[in-house]
Formats: sequence, C-alpha cells, structure tokens
Amino acid sequence: MKKTANLFFLRSLKQMFSQTLSYSAIATTGLVASVLIFSSQANAQSPSPVNKDEVTKYAQSVLAMEPARQQAFDEIKKIMGGREIPNIVCNDPKIINSLPPKVKTIAEKYCKHSQKIVQENGLTIERFNQITVDYQNDNNVKQQISNALIRLQNSSENP
Repeated sequence: MKKTANLFFLRSLKQMFSQTLSYSAIATTGLVASVLIFSSQANAQSPSPVNKDEVTKYAQSVLAMEPARQQAFDEIKKIMGGREIPNIVCNDPKIINSLPPKVKTIAEKYCKHSQKIVQENGLTIERFNQITVDYQNDNNVKQQISNALIRLQNSSENP
C-alpha cells in the first residue's frame, strides 16, 4: 500500500514539474518577444503562414535561448537595481548605445548568442522575428508554438 501511494505521489510531482516547465516555456516565448527583441523592423502586416517545420525550429530556438535569456535578465536586473528594466532591441544601435555600459555588454553578448542559436536551428533572424509577430497576433500560431514547446520539453524529459 505504501509503495502505491509513493508511486502516485512521485508521478504527480513529475506531472506538476512537467506542466510548470511547459507553462514557463510558453511565458518565455512572450518574454523573448517583449524584453530582448532582435529587430525593431518586424513586419506588422497580416500574419504569414507558419509551417510545422518552422514552428518546431522556432520552439527549439526559444528553449535553447531561455537559460541565456534568464541569466542576462537576472544580471541586468541586478545592475538596474529597482529601476525599470530597459526594453532591449538587438538590431537597434540607438537603443543598445543608450544602455548603461554594463547592461550594453550583457545585451550585446545575449543578442549575438541568440542570433547564433536561431541560425543554428535553421531560421533567419528575419523569419524568427516574423514568427514572433505571428505568435503575438495569431492564436493559431500561438497554439502551435505552445504545443511544440510542450512536445519538445516532454521529449527531452523522457529520452
């Protein structure tokens, strides 16, 4: 009897942990779009079609960026103290140059690293940005990306 209860409890914890990771990945997608954006020149026209392969590549990129994004955000937060965290746009030299020197260094390092991740996952920066805009404006794309994030996290937890 005790073993059954323990197995149930462990499975329940694992499910809760998996759900928490999934929800944090989904939230990360929004944060990537709103805190550290690659370009201010995102095309705000009607959403472009996003195929399954691109959704997977986008989700892989977001998941791979998350540890570095969190580290950069934490470092910037410490530097800024209680002040507002600046909105960092990677391809806007005006914004990057207006940052405090230490924040600028962290942002530049993060931006270069993230661009490399996106390209290694088979997307251009422009396409990544367009998919980000689509994610923000199209509930179907948002659902596809959310599902891909959950699927990728579950497959990495159960190899």
